[in-house]
Amino acid sequence: MTGHDSQKPAVPAALSVGRAVPRLEDPKLLRGQGQYLDDIALPGLLECAFLRSSAAHAKIDDLDVEEARAMPGVHAVLILADLMPKLTSGRMPLGASPTGGQSNSTPFVLSNSEVAYVGEPIAMVVADTRYLAEDAAARVKVAYTPLPVVTDARAGMSADAPTVRTELESNVLNSFNVGFGDVESAFANAAHVFSDDLWQHRGCGHSMEGRGVVAEVRPGDELCVWSSTQMPHDLYYMLQSMLGLDQDRLRVITPDVGGGFGPKYCLYPEEVAVPAAARLLGRNLKWVEDRRETFISSIQERDQYWTVEVAVDANARLLGIRGRLVHDQGAYAPKPVNLPYNSATAMSGPYMLPSYSMDVVIVHTNKVPVSSVRGAGYPQAAFAMERTMDLIAFKLGLDRAEVRRRNLIPPEKMPYTKKLKARSGAAMVYDSGDYLASQAEALEAAGWKDFPDRQARALAEGRYIGIGIANAVKGTGRGPFESGIVRVGQDGKVSVYTGATAMGQGIETALAQICADGLSLPVDDVRVIAGDTARTPLGLGGFASRQLVTAGSSVHLAAKSVAAKALAAASVILDVPQADLELKDGHVRVLASNRAISLAEIARTLRGAPGYAFPAGTEPGLESAMHWRSDSLAYANACHVAEVEVTPELGQVEIKRYVALNDSGRMINPMIVKGQVEGGIVHGIGNALYELMGYDDSAQPVTTSFQEYLLVTATELPFLETILRETPSPINPIGAKGVGEAGTIPAAAAIVSAVEHALAPFKVRISQTPITPEALFRLVESSKTN
Repeated sequence: MTGHDSQKPAVPAALSVGRAVPRLEDPKLLRGQGQYLDDIALPGLLECAFLRSSAAHAKIDDLDVEEARAMPGVHAVLILADLMPKLTSGRMPLGASPTGGQSNSTPFVLSNSEVAYVGEPIAMVVADTRYLAEDAAARVKVAYTPLPVVTDARAGMSADAPTVRTELESNVLNSFNVGFGDVESAFANAAHVFSDDLWQHRGCGHSMEGRGVVAEVRPGDELCVWSSTQMPHDLYYMLQSMLGLDQDRLRVITPDVGGGFGPKYCLYPEEVAVPAAARLLGRNLKWVEDRRETFISSIQERDQYWTVEVAVDANARLLGIRGRLVHDQGAYAPKPVNLPYNSATAMSGPYMLPSYSMDVVIVHTNKVPVSSVRGAGYPQAAFAMERTMDLIAFKLGLDRAEVRRRNLIPPEKMPYTKKLKARSGAAMVYDSGDYLASQAEALEAAGWKDFPDRQARALAEGRYIGIGIANAVKGTGRGPFESGIVRVGQDGKVSVYTGATAMGQGIETALAQICADGLSLPVDDVRVIAGDTARTPLGLGGFASRQLVTAGSSVHLAAKSVAAKALAAASVILDVPQADLELKDGHVRVLASNRAISLAEIARTLRGAPGYAFPAGTEPGLESAMHWRSDSLAYANACHVAEVEVTPELGQVEIKRYVALNDSGRMINPMIVKGQVEGGIVHGIGNALYELMGYDDSAQPVTTSFQEYLLVTATELPFLETILRETPSPINPIGAKGVGEAGTIPAAAAIVSAVEHALAPFKVRISQTPITPEALFRLVESSKTN
């Protein structure tokens, strides 16, 4: 019998995609066999520490480093002037673009004339040990002249406000309007108009592993830099430019990374100062951030003030939203100001909104600079929109879920084009999803209909329980590309090389699953190598819930290409028509025969041998490199329902139940998706109730340890009930949507909605996060007197 069975594919159907395959990364990490940045040991390695500003804004009159330099074991105390011979600029480049120019809003590598926030690096000490380096940093004498500070972005907008840096003419970094439709007409003809002022204060990322960098000086003026960055290729481009290095003399590697959550998305002064000092001194150097440095020098986010007006018709359907968004940018803008744009364009979320006008003002303050933290502007937008939905329901005496139901985009309108542009300039098109069904399923699971009876019984017992709801949509899979190289080795083992960054989120396992199915192999036969610029020429890294969509699509296409090449080569080598071949278990087999050739043999044949014929019609090497490109986003959606009990006398909130529905398209590994969703929820609960990066009136940080800054722990959490829907995205070849941030975005809004509902007898309105016990207590007490 010859000829291929038309029903039988040349590569059998998926074996691991869609299954909860145990994470390949876990055995080594759980056994302590991972290699994080601080584990890197090099010959003659010296340790670094930074002297950081203790003033929120001041002129540096004098720097005396002599006593520190004289300490035994100290090899150098460096200020900016010392590093300049190894730098092309003393000021950091504008991040996120290898061609981006300088900006007067980026920080300095080291500041030696003026400081603009507590924690800004001034000098760098190199010593035998970190302890010595820190002791020496404490011996550096700095003479400051205090300058006026700005702590509130709204006050900083004033024309007579002092500037956060003397080089600025105004604290307003940028302002713009985001909008569409005839919003004035919508308000003029509305049945009802309501308004609210909202505030969400800043928090941090707080990954288990802090930031860090190791620089190794190699022969031939070469430099190898290890960094716990989310963006190894971006760091490579920036360092190449800042250090003036030839591209073939620099290599950037990310070892195992203990979490990112956004703050490792930026290029920091330390990542430039340490390599520059290594080249200056001709020594291998290491710096690892301690926890206090995380609080005062790593990127923070969320600080936004919203003024929102909403116009609705008699049936509570949205007619228009207008308002102003003030974004606290902190002292510098290390990256382009994407966050407030994300917030402003994401506000309408999963709802149909006919008209919109949001004035956005981005304002510098004397605080730690702001960039992305998990959600990157979307949590603020969801909070503003969901609070607005609750306001409409309260004012009109309607069920909160019903108001949302009336305004959700129905499935028959998918794909749905919003009248806005994504940051890429592409149209904002929601590609797929059933938001109405998602909300209905979440409400059913959470017992929404029965809750009024339960609440009445609880109230009769003197207990204040409440239930809250929030929806969210997140654009994921941001392009323009990510790399995926699939290579079959001479032993038949398969390697995947990618510019994606493994940060503990399971991307290695997910990519291995995709590759394994493309080549019909066990997952364990695939090794994923991520975050090494010497092995992957192009890449972007981890941010915006993008890696599975972009790198996953590239790996999927590359694996398919390798499979096709293996079949074509085997056809020539075996002299059998391709239609009679099947790729399975690492071999190309002849159907209805026991003849076969392994992938290893094909790889060795395609390696070529001098003097021997090469299989006709095939290219050398059993590998394929893909850089799947897309300017479109895959939109994941979520609906969260939280149930809480509040003790008004103490302002205490206990989360009794949390139901979260998440639709992230086709799931490669449901276990990883569930873990990512639940991790995101916990982050969002922290935003709602606990995490507050505090500053006093002089812009001094007052939360610089976990004794003052509260993170959610297991004791605060209920059992998280996660529902995973699966609506494939039509815009990428694997049907996936990103999941890393989706769990965080609606969580704070759902919690606050529930707390407000629990306190309905007091008629309190909650317009901020976090809502601390003290703030709740004051709201309740104020309602009693009013």
